[in-house]
Amino acid sequence: MKNTQSKEIIAKFSGSLDQFDLSVDVTLPARGVTALFGRSGCGKTTVLRCLAGLSRVDRGYLSVKGKVWQDGNYFLPTPKRPVGFVFQEASLFPHLSVDENLTFGQRRAGDRANIISRDDLVELLGLGALMNRSTHHLSGGERQRVAIGRALLSGPELLLMDEPLAALDRLSKNEIIPYLDRLFKTLDIPMIFVSHDTEEVERLADHMVIMDRGKIVSNGLLSDVLSDPALFIAEGPKTSSVIEVEVVSFSEVDKITEVRVEGGRLQIPGQLSDVGSKQRISIAANDVSLAKEQPSETTILNVLPARILDIHLLDGARCNLLLSIGHQNEDGARFLARITQRSLRKFDFAIGHNIYAQVKSVSMVGAKI
Repeated sequence: MKNTQSKEIIAKFSGSLDQFDLSVDVTLPARGVTALFGRSGCGKTTVLRCLAGLSRVDRGYLSVKGKVWQDGNYFLPTPKRPVGFVFQEASLFPHLSVDENLTFGQRRAGDRANIISRDDLVELLGLGALMNRSTHHLSGGERQRVAIGRALLSGPELLLMDEPLAALDRLSKNEIIPYLDRLFKTLDIPMIFVSHDTEEVERLADHMVIMDRGKIVSNGLLSDVLSDPALFIAEGPKTSSVIEVEVVSFSEVDKITEVRVEGGRLQIPGQLSDVGSKQRISIAANDVSLAKEQPSETTILNVLPARILDIHLLDGARCNLLLSIGHQNEDGARFLARITQRSLRKFDFAIGHNIYAQVKSVSMVGAKI
């Protein structure tokens, strides 16, 4: 196996596969969760298959944390790639118990180093009570937890997941996501999962790649990609921005949690979490209204000084504004506001203007508060 100095994932795939044209040149972080997002048929699963070695394009290059898996005529076969792959369907061995399915994953590891102990994995995925159960008697969410556990026990250097939650209903998704969120935070390997569900992405991903028609159209930190006003994912009615916050205090009198963000603070009804903890919140673009002057009397808790960084017209009626919290500079947390073009003209909003943003509601990612 060839080696390079890079400690990231560098993937370059160019060519045609089954009459589909792929042209990808992307660098991804070597730790954490990257979401591969896009419309159906844009090439997400094709990229995942190329990473796993299940598909091969005419021109390809792939290095993972300094190890070259593909370069010119050199192509590391799939069985020799230290990859864990989780499909939409769990694909568990029906004649084996949960415990035996996990043991099969361990046997596949061979000489590869463990990335997590079996006991820790069983605890983090909540599999303890299921170990002796037949896979026929598992719910959809339980089956996927076992499938992910089996893949991780094989000692992968890269975990690939092709829409692992797509076959689950919303209730089952809400059941499994906290387990995955807790597990992924403990792992020191890169994980790439394909999804077309922004709620999944907001909860699980650290990094986000947007694809369209076989090409990469955006690649960056989750918060940066979701707050890009020009991307097609910012056009829908559920457009939202994700912001990392730190819990500062909780008022027992008002039952209000105060959190710190870059550039300011937010007040959130209810008890969010322990003081000092880091959380992720979501602000829907449609829940933000704007004012040129600071409102003197309002029931809205969060009236933030903000600066307009960008304006993107959507259609004849609406537009997205990219805002940063604070009037002093542009280093504050960024989020989107959705207003009408009539309001844009009426208030003469422009890039660089200092305004006030009224945030009507805030969601903790994973639960409404």
